[in-house]
This record gives sequence, C-alpha cells and structure tokens, in this order.
Amino acid sequence: MTRRYFGTDGIRGEANTYPMTAEMVLRVAMAVACVLRARRGGQPTDRVVIGKDTRLSCYMLEQAVTAGFLSMGMDVILTGPVPTPAVAMLTRSLRADLGVMISASHNLFQDNGIKLFGADGYKLDDDIEREIEAQLEQDMSAALALPGDLGKAARLDDALGRYAESVKRSLPRGESLEGLRVVVDCAHGAAYKVAPQVLWELEADVISIGDEPNGRNINDGYGATAIENLSKMVVERKADIGIALDGDADRLIVVDERGQKIDGDQLMGILATTLQEQESLVGNTVVSTVMSNLGLERFLEQKNIRLLRTAVGDRYVMEEMRAGGYSLGGEQSGHIILSDYSTTGDGLMAALRILSILKTSGQKASEALNVFTPLPQILRNVHFKGGKPLEKTEVQKAILAAEHILVHKGRVLVRASGTEAVIRVMAEGDDPEMVENVVGDLCAVIEKVACSS
Repeated sequence: MTRRYFGTDGIRGEANTYPMTAEMVLRVAMAVACVLRARRGGQPTDRVVIGKDTRLSCYMLEQAVTAGFLSMGMDVILTGPVPTPAVAMLTRSLRADLGVMISASHNLFQDNGIKLFGADGYKLDDDIEREIEAQLEQDMSAALALPGDLGKAARLDDALGRYAESVKRSLPRGESLEGLRVVVDCAHGAAYKVAPQVLWELEADVISIGDEPNGRNINDGYGATAIENLSKMVVERKADIGIALDGDADRLIVVDERGQKIDGDQLMGILATTLQEQESLVGNTVVSTVMSNLGLERFLEQKNIRLLRTAVGDRYVMEEMRAGGYSLGGEQSGHIILSDYSTTGDGLMAALRILSILKTSGQKASEALNVFTPLPQILRNVHFKGGKPLEKTEVQKAILAAEHILVHKGRVLVRASGTEAVIRVMAEGDDPEMVENVVGDLCAVIEKVACSS
C-alpha cells in the first residue's frame, strides 16, 4: 500500500495547512497510540517523549500532539527545543514507548513535520507507518481513555543536559578540543544552546552564529543548507574550521579554514578510514545512499572498504546498518550515523569526531578532510503541481537514453522527492560537459511533461 502522509522522513508540510494542522496532528497521535496498543496485544502504552525545534508553529503542534496522546491515556514528557537525536536518545533512556520530534528539518519556518521513533530509539519502519495511516481513516472515539485514565504531561528540565553528556561520551574520556577555533552555525534551530555549550565544555575556542531563533528565522540564511555566512565568518575570524547544523541538528556540513564546503561524502570518507585504522569499522563497510558521489565509492575501494547504497533517507541507511551490524553510514547531505553511539543521524556528535580527527592530525582542515576528488556532479530540481511525471513514457525513454550515454563513464539518478513536490535529477561522470548536457536534456523533458499534466 502506498503511503499517503508519510514521506522519507515522517509527515511534513506547510504549517496550519492540511495535513500539518492541529486537528490532523491530534489524530495522528491518537492513531499512533491505537497502533502501539494493538501491537502490544491491547495492553495500554505508558509514555511518549515529545521534542521540537524553534519554529513558531511548534507551539501549536506541540499542544495538539500532546492532547492526542493524553486523550488515549498516554503520559507525555515534554523536552522543549532539542535536536532530533536527543529525542531518540531520551526515548530509550527514559524507557518511553515512543518519541516524537516536531520539525521540518532543513526547511524554512513555514513548514513543519512529525518524526516518530520507537521505544528502541530508531525511526518507525514503513510497515508501522502504513498501519498508522490506515488507522487515521477509522473512528477512534471508542479507544479514548476514561476520565480517570487520561494521561498526564510534564516538562523534562534537564533534557539538553542529558543529551550534551551523551554526545560528549562519544569521545574518549578526557579528550579536549583545546587549541581549535571553531565557528558553529546553529541555523537558529534546535541546537542553538547545546552545540556552542558542548564545544565550550570541550575547551574549544567557540564562535557561534545562527543562535538567535525568533520562530521565523530557522534555516533562513544559516545552517547546513546555507553556509555563506559561516564561510565568511570562518575566514574573517581566522578559525580552523566551521561546522553547520540544520534546523533539527541531525545533519552536518563543514567548511575548511578557507571557507570551502566539505560535504557528507568527504566526512564519511575520513571517518571510514579513521575507524578502519582503529579496527572499529565493522565489516569494512560504509552505508550511504544512491546520492553519494562516485568518487567516494572509488576512494573507499582503494582502501578495501565496501560502499553499500540505499534509497534516499537516513532511515533507510540506518535500516541497512542494523541489518548488517555496520558502524558507519550517512548521506551526502550531511546525515552521519555512528551506530556505536546513536540510533539516528547526529550532526553535533559527527562534528565532535571530525574535530577530534582534525586536532589529532595537526593539519589544516582543507588538507585533513578532503580525502578524495569528487566526480563532477549536477543535481537539479524540477517542480511539478500534480500527477506522476516519472511514469510518463517520454520521461522513461529520456532516462534510458541518459543511462546509455553515461554507461561506464558515470551514472544518472532521477527520483521524486519524499518531502517536496519536485523531481530530483542527478548525474555525475568524468566528463563535466557530458554531465551538464545529460541533466539539461532530462530536465527539459520532465518540465515539458510536468507542464502538460
């Protein structure tokens, strides 16, 4: 069954517009409670951890999702603004049945979303999400708790402190970042307090930007998807490195001392070789998605490290990691998963490992962290209003033609976004002009079909 509401990373959309309305989110909470109860053989569920980022709409959605769970007899633990990986960690440490993160990740403040974690701290799998969607279509009034069985809500005052200590424990005891000048861009998002604090506690010289959220400025000109201000600040303040988190701090992009971008592929490359040297890279394998640059794959092959590719989305990376017991995975976009320490992408945790590598190497970031030369890669988005452009015959023929052109010279990937109404067209290869032509031709065909639908 095709999922109607859930995409690659939970439910997402424009705030206060269906399906991201208070009414719908309340029903989602009720449906989740019904599904969890059914999976437990009718036994009631106990508690849920609810976190959020700094969007204005989080106030509304937090109240709505809380009301939904309380109405079903579940107790609610509210964390306030925390990174997504903090919700995953707290769900496990507090022995909760569910974790909920209210966030639209790297999107601007107008959007919001719901991410769901199981009691084990991992994102819910596709089958459970399908059950939740099916439950949404049902009358759930009979499942409501009796007046004496309604849930209670409480605030967890030390949520950020618990998370900070968890992140710091991913480094060897006593390790310090003293001597490193670090600019951290918090995207005016969920890590605006905890990221600078953790770096300061580890004795780095910290310069923080994007740390003044007002409900409307999350990801706006700051963060992992907008690194211009970070690059400028790194150069101006003669910093050793800049780290950019996104709105919910589950991804990381780095800039070197020159202000040049270092993406998730490069970070996975240096982490993989470091873990391999420490004999901690399980199966000599890295898990990434179909979007990772072919240059990363070739680099890892030279190091006798295998790259396993999955569908786009850190949840699918994590599923493959769990299946094989692998210790490192991630995405080009900056989701980095260190499964020995976390059950989901954690931008701050990944940043600490990168900073540790940089300090140990004694090199400049531009030297230590650029471990391979990426193949020329172009990614373009084609917006569409409705229908399924990828299923059209003209588009399928154009994709086959592109694959034929790049065979043995590169690759092409065309997919529908799981979070936006766009078709993503990506191609890479040894010949930049050929790649440019392939992407241009494909986009032209898709735009023509999309306009005529």
